[in-house]
Amino acid sequence: MSENKNSKYLFPLIVMASLFFLFGFITTMNNSTIEFLKNAFGLDDVAKQLPNTFFYGAYILSVPVGLLLTRIGYKNGVLSGLALISLGFFLCIPGVSMGYYGFLSTVSVFAIGVVILQVAAAPYVNALGSPETAASRLTLTNALNSVATVIAPIFVSVLLVTPRLEAGTKLENHAIQAIVKGPFLTIGLVTLVILVIMFFLRLPEIRSEEDDTATGSARQYKSSAFKYPHMWLGSLAIFFYMGVEIGIPSFFADYAGRLELKNLNTTDMLKYYWGGLMVGRVAGIFILRKYRATRILSLCAIGGAVLLALSFGIGLNASTVAMWLFLGTGLFHSIMWPCIYNLALEDLGPHSKVGSGVIATSVIGAALLPIMMGGIQKNVGLIAAISCLFIYYAYISFFAIKGSRIRTY
Repeated sequence: MSENKNSKYLFPLIVMASLFFLFGFITTMNNSTIEFLKNAFGLDDVAKQLPNTFFYGAYILSVPVGLLLTRIGYKNGVLSGLALISLGFFLCIPGVSMGYYGFLSTVSVFAIGVVILQVAAAPYVNALGSPETAASRLTLTNALNSVATVIAPIFVSVLLVTPRLEAGTKLENHAIQAIVKGPFLTIGLVTLVILVIMFFLRLPEIRSEEDDTATGSARQYKSSAFKYPHMWLGSLAIFFYMGVEIGIPSFFADYAGRLELKNLNTTDMLKYYWGGLMVGRVAGIFILRKYRATRILSLCAIGGAVLLALSFGIGLNASTVAMWLFLGTGLFHSIMWPCIYNLALEDLGPHSKVGSGVIATSVIGAALLPIMMGGIQKNVGLIAAISCLFIYYAYISFFAIKGSRIRTY
């Protein structure tokens, strides 16, 4: 019976993994364009972080999206998300011709599509199998997401940064439009093709109540997802985690400049940071089957903080080593998301969809924290800005050790 159930869920899991690849690529591509946009539009340290703000700001809609999914189901949610992503990339092409803020307004369109996909996909993966292996399963799909995050900086470097470097000066809007037209049109068309394929696929609708009914469990759940403290604490952990994950690549170019590393294509180098996430997530598939997510999460938070501290400590004395330590934090960031997410959703049962929306809302940490750090960089200094990550690591450690264990039944 179990084997038949696993077979039933195999294809849906593959489909969901492909969606993780898509929104992983788009998310990382958006972050990787920061230096290109800074140079092309002549932006300061605060304004260059606005793509993160406009993109991740869409996650404020995660709770309404979670509620919407309870009415329309996962598949319709996925189709809606894909449609908005495709439309958003098509709109980006004329949006760039209207300047930086015209471009940012169109970013919000495909960002909402990504939010819908992420809110729909994560609980779906969580439900496609036994609860005991949920963290491992989510790590598996995130591994494919990480493959996309390695490819995206290369994509941006080859198709966007290289033409910009050849231009050598600040570009006019029409010149920027000519550079982004091909890549953005391609992504829009590929997403449209995936949308058509998804429309004709038959995917099972997963209901979290089914497991309790099937096993004869009499577990009683609270009346609302909002009454579980560990979910709220997990949401805050996701908020700070996004500051960690996005903070490193967002400030890498400036940090490399401080280390006086010359003739370095910083956008291309980000593939090593995202590559660390990919390697860690692949390893996490097996690690999380053997060790508790709480233990692994606390070790990862401490490990990331240690590497960052060592990078600061070495500094100009060994610039190249300091750079690799800085990028190496990606290895420890790799399985933070699935660990936090799974721990925050634990025991929510039929409230998982809404809980997923609440948790996903906290991704706005990537919209708020980098721009706050950009303000600190502008007024205090780069090291002070990046040092905010130590606060984020500390809270994630607290959630792993204490916050995730808080339960009310």
